[in-house]
Amino acid sequence: MNALVIFGLLAVLMLTGMPISISLGLTVLTFLFTMTDVPLQSVALKLFTGIEKFEIMAIPFFILAGNFLTHGGVAKRMINFASSMVGHWYGGLGLAGVLACALFAAVSGSSPATVVAIGSILLPAMVKAGFPNKFGAGVIATSGALGILIPPSIVMVMYSVATNTSVGALFMAGVVPGIALACVLGGVTWYRAKKFNYPRQPKATWGERWQAFRASAWGLLLIVVVMGGIYSGIFTPTEAAAMSAVYAFICAVFIYKDLGIKDVPRVLLNSANMSAMLLYIITNAVLFSFIMTNENIPQALADWMLGNGLGVITFLLAVNLILLIAGNFMEPSSIVLIFAPILFPVAVALGIHPVHFGILMVVNMEVGMCHPPVGLNLYVASGITKMGITELTVAVWPWLLSMLCFLMVVTYWPDLSLWLPRTMGML
Repeated sequence: MNALVIFGLLAVLMLTGMPISISLGLTVLTFLFTMTDVPLQSVALKLFTGIEKFEIMAIPFFILAGNFLTHGGVAKRMINFASSMVGHWYGGLGLAGVLACALFAAVSGSSPATVVAIGSILLPAMVKAGFPNKFGAGVIATSGALGILIPPSIVMVMYSVATNTSVGALFMAGVVPGIALACVLGGVTWYRAKKFNYPRQPKATWGERWQAFRASAWGLLLIVVVMGGIYSGIFTPTEAAAMSAVYAFICAVFIYKDLGIKDVPRVLLNSANMSAMLLYIITNAVLFSFIMTNENIPQALADWMLGNGLGVITFLLAVNLILLIAGNFMEPSSIVLIFAPILFPVAVALGIHPVHFGILMVVNMEVGMCHPPVGLNLYVASGITKMGITELTVAVWPWLLSMLCFLMVVTYWPDLSLWLPRTMGML
């Protein structure tokens, strides 16, 4: 009964158009003051201990690194490198967009940042080259979602905070699915380009490819710095986030010189605004999770499912449906912080590996970012292309359908996610 009250109140507040973070906070406070005898001292203690986790520090650093790279010309050089490698294939610039999104995802950790950085440069070039606007928008809006699957990923850090799962293992688990999804999206792009005979670029010489690689090498090196540093044990994921912010600053200001010292305060302010928003959501989500646990809602759900003989296959299908529906109304960080504490204990009770469950949730978030009414990537792409959300929804459906098929593969083939971290001895 209490679960219905909590979720009913949360749903009502969200339907009024109130931000997720405030809706969560008001739901928790209303429930605390009217329906429980929980001492406020224990609530304050839980709030403090819930947000003092070391991993949370990674979030503002990854946001800062992504903003430096977005404003610092790294995206343009990655696009040039990607175009030189695959531009001569069918739908060359579209394939270059998929590859560039995958590369930029590996240094930014954010899907909207990937869409903005790659889309704002590549989409006008695609239209100029003769590609339909819908084709380019479909490629970038869906490929930009790789930003939260290919490590480093801010959403994975959120899941780690909510479930106490290893960030390093999650990052490593995202590598193979991330590459596989990039190949799937590239395959759809190539097939549609061949089917409709879209333009191809002249084949670049190996000299031109080497020049493009050299120009983008400093940006690509960040992948080695972050991932290599984590898995060699030189520093933790949080320290890697701080290193990536410093490295991105040096690249943007002193190496590429696309960003002046006078522009740095603006980037810092934007990053602080984004970080404050996410940290406020985390704060309220910690309290929400505390209420859920205090009322034994996750445990009751697990007992009910196990008592009714619902197995892993049924549970995972239900999780996908719940998360896909939630993706219609909420952005990824909120979904992870609200649903992970509820669904995670059930998953563990059913014997599902925490890392596999995390990757499954992230892929669900990716799909949610590409469909209306709250798909963040659609809104970002709409701002770049000046297309309406309805028109964009039609444009992305071939890629979105392939992502749904990929979601089912990730859901029921755990080794796709777990093979690499197991091989690296992280599980």
